[in-house]
Amino acid sequence: MLVKTQAIVISALKYGEADLIVKCYTASSGLKSYLLRGILKSKKGKLRTAMFQPLTQLDIEANHKDKGTLESIREAKVAYHYQTLYTNVAKSAIVFFLSDILRSAIQEEEENLELFNFLVAATSWLDSNDVIANFHLLFLLRLSQYLGFYPDDSDIDREYFNLIDGTFELSELNNYCWNGEIIELLKQLLGTKFDTLETIKLNQNQRTAFVNMLLLYYELHLHGFKKPRSLAVLNTIFN
Repeated sequence: MLVKTQAIVISALKYGEADLIVKCYTASSGLKSYLLRGILKSKKGKLRTAMFQPLTQLDIEANHKDKGTLESIREAKVAYHYQTLYTNVAKSAIVFFLSDILRSAIQEEEENLELFNFLVAATSWLDSNDVIANFHLLFLLRLSQYLGFYPDDSDIDREYFNLIDGTFELSELNNYCWNGEIIELLKQLLGTKFDTLETIKLNQNQRTAFVNMLLLYYELHLHGFKKPRSLAVLNTIFN
């Protein structure tokens, strides 16, 4: 079936001598994988390798057979031209980290416009703002909402956060109940938007500890989720 849809690139992997396998999160069908034949050697085709950098926003025309096999893209054009995302070193590090997260976290081949719109809005915000050191913290926290395990803040005044159930507790119920500074930061971020991130001041140790807690939270709630290798690069950039 021929489909016209918005899409955001999750990853691109070289296949053979000249092909790419590209994963995109689409507005119409959720996660889709495409085989782009000959794109690495083509100089005259409608598709260009530069279009498929991580988190690029596209308008595509694609053939979707919906049989669990690799799909194909007939035409594509950039829907939003980033100004700084690939030229700013810190932003590029965040992009590759988030790409790794999304590749491991998103599996569903079904429409989820709320998730798609969140990805578009968040990447556009990152491109147009300069105070970004805490961006990935809030992104991971907000992403969990669309994946089904956003923390329940109905008892946010309680001391402990239970990573297994995603709830705040009065006491330590298991080995995954955490308290202290890292949970106070969680409470603060639960009431924060991207536009007010600059009001949260953190040092590198605090930032690293919080990311590690969130990644453990993801591992507990997503089957097969793996801590991204790009985390080490991200920590180095913001050290």
